[in-house]
Amino acid sequence: MFVDEVRIHIKAGNGGDGSCSFRREKFVPRGGPDGGNGGHGGDVVFEASPRMTTLLDLRYQKHYEAEVGRQGGAANCSGRTGEDVVVALPVGTVIFDNETDELLADLVVPGQRYVGAHGGRGGRGNSHFATPTNRTPTEFETGTEGDERSLRLELKLLADVGLVGFPNVGKSTLIASISAARPKIADYPFTTLTPNLGIVRWGEKGSFAVADIPGIIEGAHEGKGLGIQFLRHIERTSFLLYMIDVSEWATDEPVKSFEILRQELAAYDEPITTRPFAVVATKIDVAGERTRLKALQKYCVRHRYTCLPISAATREGLTELVTYVGQQVAQLRAAPCETNS
Repeated sequence: MFVDEVRIHIKAGNGGDGSCSFRREKFVPRGGPDGGNGGHGGDVVFEASPRMTTLLDLRYQKHYEAEVGRQGGAANCSGRTGEDVVVALPVGTVIFDNETDELLADLVVPGQRYVGAHGGRGGRGNSHFATPTNRTPTEFETGTEGDERSLRLELKLLADVGLVGFPNVGKSTLIASISAARPKIADYPFTTLTPNLGIVRWGEKGSFAVADIPGIIEGAHEGKGLGIQFLRHIERTSFLLYMIDVSEWATDEPVKSFEILRQELAAYDEPITTRPFAVVATKIDVAGERTRLKALQKYCVRHRYTCLPISAATREGLTELVTYVGQQVAQLRAAPCETNS
């Protein structure tokens, strides 16, 4: 099961109390204070793990509490520090404060860590309060409480290319044809209910990641169909492919389909529509006299959009598509480096 949003509660460990103690040794009639410090409470730490692909585990365990620090002892012995709790999260997880909606962390690098709740500080023992005028202090500190908060975790897939299109337009078939991903493929709407991620090889050593999200329909931003809840998974993509069905039995005109997709993306997040993209005309093997394909190509030429006709079933145009997208992704990856230099 793919889970990309959960809410959890975390509690760091409280700090241990300091100790109030005095030396009790033979032949030492005026033994001074020797109360040790309390141990610090454990932290709740989040770590990005490449081995995880979903937030499913956190759906069933929503409370995480670190160990408390131990109380200080006699002979200036400090209490043991509480153990940290390390929570593994998929790479690409975004952490928000559930109450204020503040963005706390974005874990995009494997091994990246974020301390969600800091443990309480251990209290000082009475040995720290001895002065020349107060040689037998009975004062000591109690440990402070650890942080406690509610968090919202969202998973956003890390992909270079995002596939956007209506249901049954051929997104899953395409990603299965050009990568090792094996999404569910069927001839009914909304076959894809969860995002899929595939790695595409091109050239000698090149590769890029493609994210296939469930189909969008007109009015998705108003909650129709599956809504736009999965569009978060293309927020990180640098290049988009608008998949348009040009087969003879397509219900909508291809140009209208493209414009609706653009409107739905703009309703979700306007900046997404400014990213580089290409239009992919799918199912050209069953395009009949190809009047729909010609209309879409004419529209793209007029607006200077790149249009790539393909058939995932017969593999026509796939080599050209992979090569073109691979080159675009390579240029986009190199752009920041060129800017910095």
